[in-house]
Amino acid sequence: MTGRTALVATAELITWWAGLTLLWLVLIAPVDTLERVVGASAAAVGALAARAGRREVSRR
Repeated sequence: MTGRTALVATAELITWWAGLTLLWLVLIAPVDTLERVVGASAAAVGALAARAGRREVSRR
């Protein structure tokens, strides 16, 4: 993996993570610390899955 592809992959993961975390926070009304941690963790897993899915679709 070159430096450019690593940068693009990192940017894509951060974008997915930020979007999913924002969606989580919008859908949860009272937000405390534990909900923020759970939401950020779930968004990280979702970002990895979204990137993997997008890569598989683009290979075809």
